[in-house]
Amino acid sequence: MTTSLTDRIALVTGASRGIGYATAIALAKAGAHIVAVARTQGGLEELDDEIRKDGGSATLVPLNLTDSDGIARLGAGLHERYGKLDILVGNAGVLGPSSPIGHIELKAFNDVMAVNVSANFQLIRCMEPLLKQSDAGRAVFITSGAANKATAYVSPYAASKAALETLARAWAQETANTKLRINLFNPGPIRTRMRATLMPGEDPATLDTPEQVAEFIVPMCAPDWIETGKFYDYKTRSLMSFRAPA
Repeated sequence: MTTSLTDRIALVTGASRGIGYATAIALAKAGAHIVAVARTQGGLEELDDEIRKDGGSATLVPLNLTDSDGIARLGAGLHERYGKLDILVGNAGVLGPSSPIGHIELKAFNDVMAVNVSANFQLIRCMEPLLKQSDAGRAVFITSGAANKATAYVSPYAASKAALETLARAWAQETANTKLRINLFNPGPIRTRMRATLMPGEDPATLDTPEQVAEFIVPMCAPDWIETGKFYDYKTRSLMSFRAPA
């Protein structure tokens, strides 16, 4: 079934490449106007060209998500222009150092947390009022299996994704009695630049593409999606509830 997002406003972070890029295009094809956020101006312009090829539209926002004041200004700008936000896709993330914990500098750890956790915290703070103005606000955050596996040698990344999951789940509980729905999406190993950096010897042809993943994110952004506080695992194509350890 084709998802219709006609006239809906969708904010996508990390939209200049990978899963964010593919998701922005897929949301635009479904009819949404894309507010594309990324650090790379060139990547955003390429995205805009692709969206316009299919008759879609986008607003480009070159922004480093560590700029918390910039996120606040973006929220104010969206309020002034649209008065609402229908969809938030928190995709932007950094891998950080791949090293034993004892070899990682504090600054490198903090840099990962700034993008993967603090930026999403600020997005939630600044976008929640706009999402609540929507008739069906939807938020999806991209997480990783590293969060629950506590994957060795990428501890800052794993810790940041675990923190993001808890943040999103807490927000989902706080808004459970509203029209807002908040969920997490775990793509698993996908053919992205981040994956290639982590696993340089891996054959990318063995991995699914960001475009394949995006097709499963779009329905979670639709007004008829009713679940909240859940975890979608792309590898197993299953929607899961979080449970306390046995």
